[in-house]
Amino acid sequence: MKPLTPDRLIWLKDHLDTLVEKVNRLDFIDLDPISIPHRYTLKQDIEIAGFFSAILAWGNRKTIINKASELMSLFCDKPYDFIVNHQESDLKSLLTSFKHRTFQSTDLLVFIDFLTKYYKENESLETAFLPSSNSTYNQEQALTSFHNLVFKNQDLPLRSRKHLATPAKNSTCKRLNMYLRWMVRRDEKGVDFGIWNQIPMSELMIPLDVHVEKYARQFGLLTRKQRDWKAVEEVTAHLRNMNPIDPVIYDYALFGLGVALKDEI
Repeated sequence: MKPLTPDRLIWLKDHLDTLVEKVNRLDFIDLDPISIPHRYTLKQDIEIAGFFSAILAWGNRKTIINKASELMSLFCDKPYDFIVNHQESDLKSLLTSFKHRTFQSTDLLVFIDFLTKYYKENESLETAFLPSSNSTYNQEQALTSFHNLVFKNQDLPLRSRKHLATPAKNSTCKRLNMYLRWMVRRDEKGVDFGIWNQIPMSELMIPLDVHVEKYARQFGLLTRKQRDWKAVEEVTAHLRNMNPIDPVIYDYALFGLGVALKDEI
């Protein structure tokens, strides 16, 4: 790992900007979970399809897309309509048929119940991530508050909590950070949706998984030994130095390095 000197940082920014241009394209999303919410045009459909696609996003990417597609089919391909208008009888097929790795039908019903109650009182899921006061947006606080909101009922199954990460447990919150990138980031490329306007792009945090971690370490963007929330903060801080307005645009480059930059470090 080379030291992250000012000259090295300039080189790295140019290098990552080039990679972003190669990957931040609509023709690259077919094998990415973001392809699921791209099937919809209604804002709430995009939010719900994106939320479940992100929550299910661990394991083989093809399997993730297949399971998210299966879930959308169980929602009759109208996720918002299903969430706000379903009857108890509509949930029976979910109880018997849906599973993804350790994500069981019980966990699915927990999130359906939360979304149903939330959308009956709110137009958009964005407000669930906003600070309750006029304080400045902070993603660590936002994710912690969102987790507490979903599980404010202490009688909910404890097993379901592991499917919604929180910085309070020092998790990287990779899937939720990815979901917020999808909803908040906006540019002319159209990969991310940019349908949420109250959360600043500049405050988004990098979705840190094993792939991003590997290349972040090789580039000197990450020195912390653990892969946890503090590691997310360290990598994101370096990315903000390169692009203060849109730091997580480099998620495209870092995640795609395994394919695009096998032998160049």
